[in-house]
Amino acid sequence: QGQVSRYIVFVAKGMLRQYYFKNGKEVTEHFSYEGCILMCIESLLKQEPTRLVAEALEPATVYLLPYDRLLKLSEDIREINIFYRKVLEFSLITSQIKADSWRFETARERYNLLMKTHPEVIKRAPLSHIASYLLMTPETLSRVRAGSL
Repeated sequence: QGQVSRYIVFVAKGMLRQYYFKNGKEVTEHFSYEGCILMCIESLLKQEPTRLVAEALEPATVYLLPYDRLLKLSEDIREINIFYRKVLEFSLITSQIKADSWRFETARERYNLLMKTHPEVIKRAPLSHIASYLLMTPETLSRVRAGSL
């Protein structure tokens, strides 16, 4: 938080989350686990300090790829350029799906989408972090999980 992001993080083992503070409370922005990438795309692209904090939720093994190295490699190697473009496209699509879900879906629908697309998060992340990611209180998440909402 407060620093310019310089790396793209590849998660080989464990689970991490990115979060920020809003009105003194933690709001989970993203979860990453085995095979996923963690990055603050806004900070990487704008080269401005990020408001996001990364936290390991489990013991983790990660690999860091310096962003400037990726840019250089993408200029020189076509396959790296395609990979970089695919990462950006995936990030954009994921952000749009998440924004649409927050705007148009009920609490139950948001939870069901997370269960369908990222069951590992449901299995491994603390419920308080899942609730903040889904923009609901832990109590609402409890009611959703119990089927009463």
